[in-house]
Amino acid sequence: MVRHDVTRLTDFDLHLFNEGRHHCLYDKLGAHLMTVGGETGAYFAVWAPNANYLSVIGDFNHWNTAAHPLAQRGSSGIWEGFIPGVGKGFVYKYHVGSRFNTYKADKMDPLGFYGRVPPETGSKIWPLDYSWGDADWMAARRARNALDAPMSIYEVHLGSWMRVAADGNRSLSYRELADKLPAYVKDLGFTHVELLPVMEHPFFGSWGYQVTGFYSPSARYGEPQEFMRLIDRFHQAGIGVILDWVPSHFPNDIDGLCYFDGTHLYEHADERQGFHPEWKSLIFNYGRNEVRSFLISNALFWLDKYHADGLRVDAVASMLYLDYGRKAGEWVPNKYGGKENIDAIHFMRQLNQEVYTRFPDTQTIAEESTSWALVSKPPYVGGLGFGLKWDMGWMHDTLRYMAVDPVFRRYHHNDLTFRMLYAHNENFVLPLSHDEVVHMKSSLLGKMPGDPWQKLANLRLMLGYMYAQSGKKLLFMGGEIGQWGEWNHDAQLDWPLLDHAAHQGVQRWVRDLNRLYRAAPALSAGDFRTDGFEWIDCCDTDQSVLSLLRRAPNGDVVVIVCNFTPVPRTGYRIGLPSPGPWRELLNSDSPHYGGSGVGNLGRVLADETAHHGRPYSAQMTLPPLGVVYFGRGE
Repeated sequence: MVRHDVTRLTDFDLHLFNEGRHHCLYDKLGAHLMTVGGETGAYFAVWAPNANYLSVIGDFNHWNTAAHPLAQRGSSGIWEGFIPGVGKGFVYKYHVGSRFNTYKADKMDPLGFYGRVPPETGSKIWPLDYSWGDADWMAARRARNALDAPMSIYEVHLGSWMRVAADGNRSLSYRELADKLPAYVKDLGFTHVELLPVMEHPFFGSWGYQVTGFYSPSARYGEPQEFMRLIDRFHQAGIGVILDWVPSHFPNDIDGLCYFDGTHLYEHADERQGFHPEWKSLIFNYGRNEVRSFLISNALFWLDKYHADGLRVDAVASMLYLDYGRKAGEWVPNKYGGKENIDAIHFMRQLNQEVYTRFPDTQTIAEESTSWALVSKPPYVGGLGFGLKWDMGWMHDTLRYMAVDPVFRRYHHNDLTFRMLYAHNENFVLPLSHDEVVHMKSSLLGKMPGDPWQKLANLRLMLGYMYAQSGKKLLFMGGEIGQWGEWNHDAQLDWPLLDHAAHQGVQRWVRDLNRLYRAAPALSAGDFRTDGFEWIDCCDTDQSVLSLLRRAPNGDVVVIVCNFTPVPRTGYRIGLPSPGPWRELLNSDSPHYGGSGVGNLGRVLADETAHHGRPYSAQMTLPPLGVVYFGRGE
């Protein structure tokens, strides 16, 4: 029996939903445990405006499509009902029959909070109660997520960070990860983690980017509360959590959002707008009000119920351009004849406005690979409203340069210096992400030229150069130990490498870079200020040397010098802003990191010899394939 006199939806809820302005759908739609008139059970509500019949089926009614029909709520397109006697953990789907054709299908709940372990499908009735222990973090996180704060992000795929070989090479559970991963990230000094999509996805090899359960953390690793506990443990360790979020497309699995009520409800009907030719997936119809309500509610859901500190929005370029991945004649221009997706632009602005209104102490981060202007600027100046944007240009230029034999780097110097022509146009994150260490691209270490010692030195140099640049930092797991092989989602990281001193050295280098990065305001407080970065000399192409200065508003200064050749440079003079001693803060060539020990015995002394347009300078020794950081004082 279904009771149709029970609802969680007010008329105002329906009004907001149909206008695309309801952003807490997770409190209204889906399955919610309730007690009504002394009867315990679950209230169900789902949007399917083009259905002529919709029922709840599950293990509690032997999947009988006639046992528990829902009723339409006026003209809202929502079907609802209360089923007594069902409780936590019951598996269910919606049986949908279309009003326009003979289409019938069994669908997972679009707002289901928990599902079954793939390849099994279906949703579970599941409350999201949890006693959080991160009050201190939540009270202080505005400063931790601020644009002038250090942000060093460790990017992680939960299923392959570490595995249990003795148990069939299985992935760690959320519980096991909570006992290991936050402590590891804290020890290495990262400020944040970014998790590849944890939302439920049927194909493990998609790494989470083909989502079917937008409101469900993957059941592969445990229950929703166990995922909450993992985030809680990160927060208690002083580490922020950024979730990879995918509003750009979804797979065409028949039990998912695809053709939900016998019509193209969530996706465009026209394949030139609704089908992604590269990923063979479906594209959301951002012009439909209810779809925007669904997606914006989903973003806020992870920030609200799971205390996420930010969302990295995947594949923004694919949303912005109607011709993305398409040939001439395979796309539909906008109403002005252009290739810009006006509906997607409106959606992203609305998304970011809602996020920063409701959760002003969080960040949204765009993975946007083109030169679209003002991605990380507010909508009131014509921007998309993201807080940060990945600098894909820096990543491509830097990896291309580092792959060149040092003998020829003098001819590619522009790859290192070009970035500063645009570096302050956006609030950038410098990403060395998972995408750069898969599909025959080689690992970061494998990209480096030379013998094994030179490869490791080049890797340390590249990481040191990244931390010297203005912008936040991101490093995919495995890079911090100098992994030789590409990332394999079906295996854990090559942890036995840490039995070798050279790889221990890379890990120590990353740890010490993070330590200095967090301790020296000059390396982060001026990231998005034009006075926070200065070249000292960016023109020494013959010797492939770069020198630069980072400055904080409080006057803190750090000088960084990079030697991109294996030739030590002695007596190399660098212009400096003040006289006296300059302490060697870090040297990537230290034996502590696996280097050869070439350096400056801890400090250099600046005298009144003008150089590089500055009144003071110091002679120093530049280590081979090395980077040296200096700070004022003994």
